[in-house]
Amino acid sequence: MEGRKQNVLQRFEYQIFADYSQFYLQDDDIRVGDLGDAWTEQAVARLLAVSRFVVGVGTVRNMTVPVCVEVMDVQPNADFKGFDQVNECSIELPSGSLVVAGCTDYFPDAARIKLASGNYVVRVSYSGLETLDETGLEGNDRYLVQLWPGDLISPRVVKARC
Repeated sequence: MEGRKQNVLQRFEYQIFADYSQFYLQDDDIRVGDLGDAWTEQAVARLLAVSRFVVGVGTVRNMTVPVCVEVMDVQPNADFKGFDQVNECSIELPSGSLVVAGCTDYFPDAARIKLASGNYVVRVSYSGLETLDETGLEGNDRYLVQLWPGDLISPRVVKARC
């Protein structure tokens, strides 16, 4: 909502091993984040696969990448300057615990964020997507995940990379 006061309630910085060029956001009660059927051609193109309790964020590198997660009290302002792409979707968190992990991470050791149980809108903002070196291993790509309580929505590209 433009102009509405927003607060970052919690902020977390991670270095996530994006094995298979992806990392997961998922409810803690879902022990295996299976997105096999969700990684459609369209999902790969938008770098975002979604199922009911799991969100798969695609990355441009199959390496450790910086991920920032911000828990908001309301929808953040739509200021997308500095981002190459922005996607939005929803996730259900009945356990009230969000797991942030690489898809091959050992689940019990993965990062967890305590939240109120319920439905959340997830905005993923991608920057530095075009900064990879010739090997595809080094770059300045970054991933900002913002989530706030909200109604369930279908996955959508809010800003597409050119």
